[in-house]
Amino acid sequence: MAIQMFEKPLGMRDDFPFIAKKKSALRSKGTAIMEQAGYDMLQTPTLEYYETIGKISAIPDNALFKLLDSQGETLVLRPDMTSPIARVAASKLLKEKMPVRLGYYSNVFRAQKREGGRPAEFEQMGVELIGDDSLYADAEVIILASTILKELNVESGRVVIGNTQLLHLILQDFGLDSGQIEAIREALVSKNNVGFDELADYMDMDPAKTGAFKKLMATSSLEDWRPYIDSANAQQTALYEDMLKLEQIIARNGLSEAITYDLSFISHMTYYTGLVFEFYGAGSGFPLGNGGRYDGLMQQFGMQVGATGFGLRIDRLLEAATGSAEDDRHTLILFDEQSEEQAHQEAQELRAQGARATLQYGPAVRDTKSFCALFSEVRNLGGALNG
Repeated sequence: MAIQMFEKPLGMRDDFPFIAKKKSALRSKGTAIMEQAGYDMLQTPTLEYYETIGKISAIPDNALFKLLDSQGETLVLRPDMTSPIARVAASKLLKEKMPVRLGYYSNVFRAQKREGGRPAEFEQMGVELIGDDSLYADAEVIILASTILKELNVESGRVVIGNTQLLHLILQDFGLDSGQIEAIREALVSKNNVGFDELADYMDMDPAKTGAFKKLMATSSLEDWRPYIDSANAQQTALYEDMLKLEQIIARNGLSEAITYDLSFISHMTYYTGLVFEFYGAGSGFPLGNGGRYDGLMQQFGMQVGATGFGLRIDRLLEAATGSAEDDRHTLILFDEQSEEQAHQEAQELRAQGARATLQYGPAVRDTKSFCALFSEVRNLGGALNG
């Protein structure tokens, strides 16, 4: 297939000035909120080693962009931010400063199929709280992400919360083996309700438990979870009590109405092995972001510490964020050789007042009407335009 002159690689997009400006404003507001909460911003390399980040990123191998360096080592364009930040946090520089709070705004890359229609490069912003295994850390990142959504004027913002570890223990109580649990996990990740019901019908399960098993998909509160908790199982009981404490913390922060506790919710990111959550808002048909606890990922870097965090998709936030209209006044100052000095002086005065001003040598403009239509005010310093 011949590549056309203006064609882009599959899944890549151009950000035109209007979108780029909105992204810049969103980045400024989001990172300011993260910094106010005590998170230090960092940037990791675009390229990472496949043997480290590529293999543990929880992104399927066929979705990784791979290339070879001059030494023959396989590299990947970073497919997520959690894995690289875990690598950084495990370095000697930060290991002795636990807990550590790190924030980011970065591009990530995931190869797409031609029929997929999804971006292969997109921006994320988020945080990682590493070195704290308490439920207070989980509550902190959930509340922080909710604050960002609120400040960006995302309407009907809500959070779905689950617990991967507790769900696994409950599925074991239904008498399911590891292969069956993995099949259920795949159905839940894909939100395939039909497939889930079919699995329930064909698995060799106690008929008395089948009805309760299917109702897993309908839980929306922690009270709905209670019938599934085995009071004789100390681990289940402890995890459930932690969820109740989390609920109290979230309620104190005024977020109760925005939370759904879904026992069947599970993340597609396999390194989340405890609490998991996903963010939604009006205006986007996809999740705005997700997060969770990934203590096991830190173990792969030789650290026995707790870790939790979230990432928000910038392209989806742009769809959901409303906000008040910004003052977009933009003054064009057209000048010629005789009025150049005056034009520069007027532009400096406007910029000193915080206004936006563009200087343009008039005779270089080809289509005066179309060009001037881009500005809210035009100052044509005598004789600046031809004709």
